[in-house]
Parts: sequence; C-alpha cells; structure tokens
Amino acid sequence: MQIGVIGLGRMGGNISRRLMKAGHSCVVFDVNAQARAALAKDGATDAASLADLVRALEAPRAIWVMLPAGKITEDTVEALGGLLQAGDIVIDGGNSFYKDDIRRAKALADKQISYVDCGTSGGVWGIGRGYCMMIGGPKAAVDRLDPIFAALAPGVGDIPRTPGRETLDPRAEQGYIHAGPTGAGHFVKMVHNGIEYGLMQAYAEGFDILRNKDSKDLPEDERFELNVPDIAEVWRRGSVVSSWLLDLGAIALAKDPNLDNFSGYVQDSGEGRWTVEAAIEEAVPADVLTASLYARFRSRQEHTFAEKVLSAMRFGFGGHLEGQEPIDPQEAKERVAAKAAQ
Repeated sequence: MQIGVIGLGRMGGNISRRLMKAGHSCVVFDVNAQARAALAKDGATDAASLADLVRALEAPRAIWVMLPAGKITEDTVEALGGLLQAGDIVIDGGNSFYKDDIRRAKALADKQISYVDCGTSGGVWGIGRGYCMMIGGPKAAVDRLDPIFAALAPGVGDIPRTPGRETLDPRAEQGYIHAGPTGAGHFVKMVHNGIEYGLMQAYAEGFDILRNKDSKDLPEDERFELNVPDIAEVWRRGSVVSSWLLDLGAIALAKDPNLDNFSGYVQDSGEGRWTVEAAIEEAVPADVLTASLYARFRSRQEHTFAEKVLSAMRFGFGGHLEGQEPIDPQEAKERVAAKAAQ
C-alpha cells in the first residue's frame, strides 16, 4: 500500500522504515531536508513540500501526520484539507487532544475527506518492537488502512494468550484496536499516558525509599545499604511488578546507580493533564494519576532520587531530554554521553 508520512522525527522516520520493510511504499516530507534524504536512502520517495507529497500519491490517498500536538499539527491538517480530494484519508498519529480530533474531522468531512486519530505507543523502540495503536475514526477508513496498522503492530509475539478471547476482536492481540469514533483513539492513548505517569511515579518513589534506607535519621540497626540496581534486576524476574518500564529503569540503574547524569527535572507532555481534566469532567476519582502529575510539576523546583528515576525511564523509552520535548534518539545519546564526559 502507498502512504504519505509527514514528520520524520524520532517516531515518524522509524514508522516509515517499518512500513517499507513490510513492503509498503512511503512518500515522505519533513521541513528538515536531511531527514528526508535519510529516508530516501532507505527507499522512500522524498517530497520537498506538502503539495509535492500530495501530487506524488495516487488517489485515494492516505497521509500519516506524525508531528507534535498543537499548532504545527493544526496547521498541517488544515493545509492538507486544501490539497486533498474526496475519498482521501488524513491520519494523525501524534498525541493530539481528542477534542481537537473531533473538530478537525468535522471540518474535513465537509470535503468528504476522512480523518483517523491513531494514538501510537512504542517510542524509539517501535521500529523493532512494533507500535501499540489505539485508533479512532469511521469504520470504512480504518478498515482500508488495516494493512498499514497490521504492519506497524508488534503482533502476538511471545506474550501468553489471554484466556476467553477466542470470540473477541483478534486485532487487540496483534497490538492495535479500532477504539471507536473520531477522537476515541487519542482519548484511549491519553488515558494510557496518564496511567504511565502513575506507574512511573510508583516505581520512582519505591526506589527512593530503598535508596534512603541507610539514612542517618534511622536507628543504626535498622539501616540497610541496599543494592538498588540488583533489586531492580531481580524484580524483572518473575515479580508481579515486572514491566517494560521497570526494564528501562533497571538498564539506567545498572549503568549509573546514582543516576548522576540526570538532574530529576521531569517534563509532562500534555496527556497527563488532559487525563486529569477528563476525570474531573466525568467526576471520576483519580488520586494516583493526579498526584503523579503534580510530582512532575514539583520536580522542576526540587529534585529527589525518585525524579532522577523518572527522568531516566523517560529517556529510556522515548529519548526525552530533561526539560525538553523528545529529540532524535541518536542526538539524545550523544548529548548524554557528552554530559557524562564533563
């Protein structure tokens, strides 16, 4: 299948590569000419502008927008609305606010252009592991894009099958779902990221308690000098709290038990705030998720070991540098290496 991809950053570029590896044809655009050239070397067709990208695609077109939430995505979708034709599809694979999806879809529907919102999880590891996708939009458009979603998804892999799913939608076991109408995909991804905040905060606080068990404020016979990297590692093996987030934390702690390369400054990317706002709108108690969001606010004023653990995990799965939005993973590694060498 042929598809256009706009935005070739840490995820857009790898999404294109995974699709091409599966036999799909990608026409790509990014304002960064070097990013376009790198994808062209891997077999993509390089478009120098949005208009060139649209012209290079055969109708009916499908275009995946993988840009940061906010103005840049808003402007791009609006521009595509003036370039595309009836029967074309725009997919927003970033982390847009679900209410913005609903508004954009209505505007494009007047031109008979379909809009699909696809919450995409996988970060810099997705090219190899695959991407977990939560999709919203009209059924006909989502069904037409199924070969794209199937190629990006991780597949069943070696995860044990869930008993009782024999008559349920098999796509969920493959790593993607049609969550519902327009906005439902990004809403589910928003809550996913809110839960992520809470999980990360629980790990971070737990490791902080372990690390401070040798505090001088405790009775001498109650002080333990615990090996936190070893504890993180043993919890990965058969423990009920094992997870990919714990894996990333264990990797960071094995390299640097004190996490000296991290200050503890932890950014929030928007979805945590939106999840708390949704909980307020629905009158649903969300104590843990709200507290984990506030902990990130606090991290910008004072830094504990817990916040260094949070920062290390964010860098591990997404290439997020402290106080900044995600950057190219190779650039992130180079910056951290340079920081460590100082």
